[in-house]
Amino acid sequence: MKKVGIIQSNYIPWRGYFNFIADVDLFIIYDDVQYTKNDWRNRNKIKIQKGTKWLSVPVKYHSSSLSGNKIQDVKIDYSLKWFDMHMRSFYENYKSSPYYDHANTIFSIISNNKFESISSLNVHLIKDIMNYLEINSEVIYSSELEPEGTKTERLIDILTKVDADVYLSGPSADAYLDKELFKENNIGLEYKTYDYEPYSQLHGDFIGNVTVLDLIANCGPDSRKYLKSKSPNQKIVMQD
Repeated sequence: MKKVGIIQSNYIPWRGYFNFIADVDLFIIYDDVQYTKNDWRNRNKIKIQKGTKWLSVPVKYHSSSLSGNKIQDVKIDYSLKWFDMHMRSFYENYKSSPYYDHANTIFSIISNNKFESISSLNVHLIKDIMNYLEINSEVIYSSELEPEGTKTERLIDILTKVDADVYLSGPSADAYLDKELFKENNIGLEYKTYDYEPYSQLHGDFIGNVTVLDLIANCGPDSRKYLKSKSPNQKIVMQD
């Protein structure tokens, strides 16, 4: 049974993102949809002494109209040395972590390489983190499939083209997914659960909604142990 997930690329995502990837056979980077401002596409959080801090990658748009910017077309603004600030912030807050070097080796690609788009940066980081966490799911881009339609119809078109048996979605999609279309196309639908054990962190009380680099810096090779949700995914539509 082939399970497929489709999500936009995020910058140094949290551990739930990688648990999602590990739960599917094929992970599709949704790169040919509209870029959303003030979202996870170009930013994420690290844990600091007084809570959390955003690390944001400055971007510039291909079109003056937001609707004209697909994620794959949004360029990184290198007129600002944002990567130096990100690396410095990471060092200042994680240098005492037991596996700081492991996380820093992954993260340092932002200063050692120049990426044309936010999508290419994100995917490079995602794949490097997958390798570290020993996640072997296949990864492709939605743009390779030239999907047609809008909303749920578009997802069904993608899923049909890759011969999916089950679609894994985030639970927030319940507000807009047309479940009848999944039934009509005999594709199962599941919602991902995000229910995790805490792990040892620096800087006080546990905070879970930060970059997965926090997990790697603190747990190193044991990170995979904390990647599995305690609750099973929710089955919404069953395949015949």
